[in-house]
Amino acid sequence: MTGLLIAAPHSGAGKTTVTLGLLRALRRSGVAVRSAKAGPDYIDPTFHAAASGGPCVNLDPWAMRPALIAGLAGEARQQGGAFVVEAMMGLFDGAADGSGSAADLASMLDLTVVLVVDCARQSHSVAALVRGFATHRADVAIAGLILNRVGSDQHESLLREALAPLAIPVLGVLPRQPDLALPERHLGLVQAGEHSDLEAFIERAADWIEEGCDLPALTALASAGLEPMAAASPGSVAPLAPLGRTIAVARDDAFAFAYPHLLAGWREADAALSYFSPLADEAPDTAADAIYLPGGYPELHAGRLAAASAFLAGTRAAAERGALIYGECGGYMVLGDTLTDADGMSHPMLGLLPLETSFARRKLHLGYRRLTPLGDGPWSGPLRAHEFHYASIVSEGPGEALFLASDARGADLGHHGLRRGNVSGSFLHVIDREP
Repeated sequence: MTGLLIAAPHSGAGKTTVTLGLLRALRRSGVAVRSAKAGPDYIDPTFHAAASGGPCVNLDPWAMRPALIAGLAGEARQQGGAFVVEAMMGLFDGAADGSGSAADLASMLDLTVVLVVDCARQSHSVAALVRGFATHRADVAIAGLILNRVGSDQHESLLREALAPLAIPVLGVLPRQPDLALPERHLGLVQAGEHSDLEAFIERAADWIEEGCDLPALTALASAGLEPMAAASPGSVAPLAPLGRTIAVARDDAFAFAYPHLLAGWREADAALSYFSPLADEAPDTAADAIYLPGGYPELHAGRLAAASAFLAGTRAAAERGALIYGECGGYMVLGDTLTDADGMSHPMLGLLPLETSFARRKLHLGYRRLTPLGDGPWSGPLRAHEFHYASIVSEGPGEALFLASDARGADLGHHGLRRGNVSGSFLHVIDREP
């Protein structure tokens, strides 16, 4: 069980662009490639899928049961070819308690690690940095380096000279490439579907990798041991129970943050899923006995959502007929009475929960969460989840709380979310059962 983990000492070193370029370069060379993203990330996997032409799964070593991780990784690996995983943050960064890092995932799945090092502001000091990462954990070996943002031939010579005593292969030297920068917004990269020239960007990234990296060596590392195999299926791991037997799932730029493994688990539990676009003013399927409003960017589209009469009327009618309606993060905000955008303009939402939220004064809420479901909500627990948003709660309640939450260190975070009859939601993205 092997594959390649593209990691870095810290965020912003360029590992996403390197990963996208490598995925496309492998695809162009005729290698069947599958990818994964470590950690709780909704956006990068869509870029992976665009680059590789295949699905990308999340592998979260803090929030997922080991059997689920093994099943998801095994399903990706069983076709043979190449398997490339992009790390999150720095290689050894994880939850607040120090667990759940990309290094933990590498150890768990026997992934070969290639470290992308941002060399823009260093020369000989790179040796101390790499030596530290190479020796920090005995169960995680650095098999190669990709030196990114190298300024000149002389800069490259200095870096290679400093690194030579470490005997770690330099598998790539990539020059500074300002046009290979993906735009970002407050939750990470701007979504893949919003890039009109994404294909051209990925092709340029692949050229960059092919010109600056030892592609045969990287291909060998990504392919080693990946003979077609009968792998464990995530279907052999009991999924989170589906919200209903027929679930209408909101899907568009305002509601894009749904974990593939969660939806796949519901299908494996024989739930029928249909999709609708609130931004296109589509109503949920009238036959659905449950509606799922995932996270996304409703704050960027609040005016359109407030004017989406068919979506609003259809969802309210579903609530009246007793369908279970559940919203996460952005979906939770849309279930409320009002959403105030960054310009201070208040927009009426569904009004199914007593909730008012605002982006006029942003505040970061970030971290892994342990959850205990309360009452007769849609979930049974205990669960693991993630929180990442900038919204402020102007008012919340009255209503029954949905979860009792704590952070990764076990600190009590009190009650989260609301439940009123068959409608519920919270800012927390549920990932899996407690391992």
